[in-house]
Amino acid sequence: MTTSISNEPASFDPREGVDENGRMAPKHYDAILLASFGGPEGQEDVIPFLRNVTRGRGIPDERLEEVATHYRANGGISPINEQNRALKAALEAELKRRGIDTPVLWGNRNWAPYIKDVLQEAYDTGYRRLLMVTTSVYSSYSSCRQYREDLGMNLLATGLDKKLQVDKVRQYFDHPGFVEPFVEGVRDSLARVREQLAERGEEDGKIEILFSTHSIPTADAEASGPRDREFEESSAYVAQHLANARAIIDRIPEAAGLDWQLVYQSRSGSPHTPWLEPDINDAIAELPAKGVKGVVIVPLGFVSDHMEVLWDLDTEAMDTCKELGLAAHRAPTPGIHETFVSGLVDLLCERTVENNIADRPAVTPLGPWYDVCRPGCCANLRGEKPTIAGADSTVGVQ
Repeated sequence: MTTSISNEPASFDPREGVDENGRMAPKHYDAILLASFGGPEGQEDVIPFLRNVTRGRGIPDERLEEVATHYRANGGISPINEQNRALKAALEAELKRRGIDTPVLWGNRNWAPYIKDVLQEAYDTGYRRLLMVTTSVYSSYSSCRQYREDLGMNLLATGLDKKLQVDKVRQYFDHPGFVEPFVEGVRDSLARVREQLAERGEEDGKIEILFSTHSIPTADAEASGPRDREFEESSAYVAQHLANARAIIDRIPEAAGLDWQLVYQSRSGSPHTPWLEPDINDAIAELPAKGVKGVVIVPLGFVSDHMEVLWDLDTEAMDTCKELGLAAHRAPTPGIHETFVSGLVDLLCERTVENNIADRPAVTPLGPWYDVCRPGCCANLRGEKPTIAGADSTVGVQ
């Protein structure tokens, strides 16, 4: 995978070169696109950013201001952009260490640098084929298909849909590079909670592990994943998290015999719409009645310590633990852990001719996931939009 300014791609069809296991034949790529959610970087950015996030839902500014308090408490700055800068730098360093000189671009869906601008800049530079990796790792509309839609719509908006090809690495929820940092973090958090209990004279206090992820509408959860597979709880999104949690527990002897559960956070939207439950704070509130004295909170659904981790877990969930007298510790996200960064580069190399890695490692029976999303995977229940990087893609297909 070396820098090269290619001619116009011979084909934009994401179905070309895909085998029966959903693996795409390796290609030459001119650059890597790190795609993320984005976040405000000052008090004046907060409401415009939230308008971008909720565009089309008709949510008034007074409602947005309720969410804005989370950002305003942090100076109006979401940590996600700085974390993405750090991740971009870490990727560049790991690529350089391996002797790979492919440039890394960075674009956001909801704040500068916007994906649309990055695509135009890439084309103007002379790049014709990009390989995208996102900071959302599980299968659902918001964490996969919406990225594919944003790329599709922005390629159309810039007139680059037949000029610039963007492929996407597989969802990497159970890649060892993502999972192993959690194993390390949960082991450390267990030790810390046991230290807290020992200081209280409760060395034998019962501990429970809460694996937390972003709640999504139940209908979206049930639409996640390909239509030709069955999943636990009828949802690829839920099944992937449960499989990861089991894989982590199985790798930590110190966690043997401990109770654990998958919980949800950061719910938004109409209270009349069913969303995945239980909420993490509701789950914590039920622990004392079960005799639990200590809690390990694992941000299993997240790549970095962005606002929903810092507010919903480090503030609200930890406050709930304190009010109930529970010993508690929150495990870290992968961030720029060297195992995670190396794993991302491995994922990129899976798809390239140069420096190719043919193996597709996965720590759960659900993976490895597909290089090219299957037809109808993670359907948009609010109406189909142009997409890239899927078997049902509409943008760039000749």
